[in-house]
Formats: sequence, C-alpha cells, structure tokens
Amino acid sequence: MKLLLTGARIIDPAQNIDSRMDIFLEDGKIAKIGTDISKSLKSKSSEKITKIIDLTGMIIVPGLIDMHTHLREPGFEYKETIASGVAAAVAGGFTSIACMPNSNPVNDNRSTTEFIRRKAAQAALANVYPIGAISKDSAGVKLTEFWDLKEAGIVALSDDGKPVMDAALMRRAMEYGFSLQLPVISHCEDTNLSGGGLMNEGYYSTILGLSGIPGIAEEAMVARDILIAEFTKTSIHIAHVSTAGSVHLIRDAKKRGLKVTAETAPHYFTLTDESLQSYDTNFKVNPPLRSEQDLKAIKEGLADSTIDVIACDHAPHGRTDKEVEFEYAANGISGLETSLALSLNLILDKTLNWPELIAKMSTNPARILNLPKGTLEAGADADITVIDPLLQWTVDLQTFRSRGKNSPFNGRRMQGKAVLTIVGGEIKYDGR
Repeated sequence: MKLLLTGARIIDPAQNIDSRMDIFLEDGKIAKIGTDISKSLKSKSSEKITKIIDLTGMIIVPGLIDMHTHLREPGFEYKETIASGVAAAVAGGFTSIACMPNSNPVNDNRSTTEFIRRKAAQAALANVYPIGAISKDSAGVKLTEFWDLKEAGIVALSDDGKPVMDAALMRRAMEYGFSLQLPVISHCEDTNLSGGGLMNEGYYSTILGLSGIPGIAEEAMVARDILIAEFTKTSIHIAHVSTAGSVHLIRDAKKRGLKVTAETAPHYFTLTDESLQSYDTNFKVNPPLRSEQDLKAIKEGLADSTIDVIACDHAPHGRTDKEVEFEYAANGISGLETSLALSLNLILDKTLNWPELIAKMSTNPARILNLPKGTLEAGADADITVIDPLLQWTVDLQTFRSRGKNSPFNGRRMQGKAVLTIVGGEIKYDGR
C-alpha cells in the first residue's frame, strides 16, 4: 500500500526534524520525507499513490512506543487479552508496546514468549515485544534461561510486579543481561519497608487511616541497583519512578557517567496522594501516588532528562479486582488510551517541548530496548502516529478498547489525541 501524508508538522527527534513536510510510505517503509513530495511523485507516471491524506493542522511523529505494558494473557484474559491490549494501544497512538512477564504462567520460558508473539501476530495491530522474567516464576530465586528467551524473541528482562530482593541474583542478572544486550528493568521496591502498605506514607495516609508505603522503600532499591551497575560496569533501567529521592539518585548517577536510564508514568506527574481521600480504588497503584513535592521532582526530572521515558504502566483489571474494599483492591490503571493526552499536558505547562516529549515516548524507548523504531528516516518501518494537538475530548471508560475500565480519569476533559495510527504502512486506527 502507498500512502502520501501531506500538510502536517513533522517532528522526529532522531533526525532533529521539526518542520512542515510530506511523507511518502511504500511497501511498509518510509520511502521519502521532504517538501513538495506530491509534486515530484505526480511528475513520475510510474508512481501510483493509492491514497493521499491531507493532515493540515496535525502533527506526525514516529510511532509511539510504550515500554511498560501488562497484557495479562496468558492466564488473566478476563482482565485483558493480547488482542484487546493492542486494540487499546493503537487507539492510544502506540505502534509498539513491550509487555511485562507477569502473566500466568509467567513469561519465563520459550513457549510462553512464542505464544505471546503468535497471538500478537494474529491480532495484527501494534507490534508486541515480550519482556522475559529475570527469575523463574518471578520468585527471585533462580535465573531464567536468558539466551533461550532472547532467541524466542524477548527484548528485555524484568520481574516487574515483584522486586528482585536478592542483591546477588540481581548482580548476576545485570551481568548476563548486559552481555546479551538485554536491558534489565528493575521494579525498585524493598518489600521489608513497603510490606502491607496501601498508599504513600505521609499526611494523607495518617488522616485516612491507611497503612503507608514510605518513599525510601523505592529509593533504597534504586540506590542498590545503581551501585550494582557501577560495580559491575553494566546498565540498569529503573521502572515507574515516583519519588523525589529516586530522581536525585538517578540524576547523580548520570552525572557520574553510569549507564542508568529511567521511566515514569503519567499518573506520577498528574496525581498526588491527596486524590485518595475518596477511597476510590482506581487511584490505587504501585508505586503509590506520592506527594506534591514528589510530583514536582518528577517533572523536573523529565525536564532535565534525568527521566528518559514516559511509559504508561498499563495495568488493566476486571471489576472484581477493583470494586472491593481498598485493602483488597488490585493496584493499577488502564493507561494506554489516556497516556498521550496526559503527557501532552507537559507541553501545555511548558515542562517539555514537542521534540522532548516525542523523544520520551518513542525515540528513547526504542534506543533503550534496541528496537529498529523511533524514527521517520527513509528506509525505516512506516510506524507513524498522527496527533491532533487541539482536539478536545472527554475520557469515557465505556469507549475503551481495553477490557480494563479501571481509570481514575473517567470524565476528565483532555486536549490532544492520536487520530491516526499507522503500523507497517497500514492504517490500524483512524479516529479522525
């Protein structure tokens, strides 16, 4: 299929492009990018364009990549299937997602990895890149077969959802993963400090009578993993950063030249623990929503590139997981379909500019995961997200493609939305 996209502002941080240009797609690849491509193509009788799309007023960016998604299948299909997850992804503007291994069975073996890839191919929407477990059953006792998992198709390693409490095991994981060019993604939580906690430890946990999770539960593990990376001369990626202390630790590590990267999620720069006064379980996440001071530190970390990536930590749940007493409710937000709009607020409040935001949602995730994505250069895969930056819309859980309707943003007015998602040169979502 041949597509010519005209009239839009094109932003590609990988090529330092921010200009009004045309882009021509052919055979699943980006064939040309430049000005007045339509005129040059019309002058060549051999070029037959099947479709010309005028995107005046829109912004074209490299396909968005979410490197922290939970697809739940196999084992928890009532929460989400791979098919419903990728449908939510393209509706949210994501052309590629990397899925965490905490399914049932855990993705700690070749057959589970191959199953995920096969189901994703059948859905034929977004690209799905499985993340393999660091340890067998994510139990933190014995390492998985990293090489076998890599051959099966994983792009990174993580026990996300469960921290690797054994420092020696984490050291070996980082050394072996680094030798195989498999990033290790750390869920930083000391369960001896967080155990039994339901929300951020502070003023609001006290007045609400809910047991708290102190920021040091995250920060102690961030510090440990940075020290291991420094000692072993390897790398580490810190998932879902939520505290000011973590931002300070990561900033210092980067200044010392360590191979440390980090991500945060939209809810950590949008909401605080004050939101939990309603006891609404849709606000219950792990790490928990933190204080206003932490939120400001997260924004500062994004602004100065201490935090490299915005990843939504899409965690869909069924009603039976959330519509229970706060103590028993599952953690997580169904985030793929609201992540972009929430992140666009960082442009509105001048925390980031457009190229910086797109780098954090496409170029940087591709670089960290070693994916051949995140750019619009000629010859690259034609994975493209088209954004209407002025579109006003209201979040409606009933229209979510995801099976997970657990979001605290229902009814929230948003500005900016992905209106066209193209994967491999084919239109997979059209919301114009």
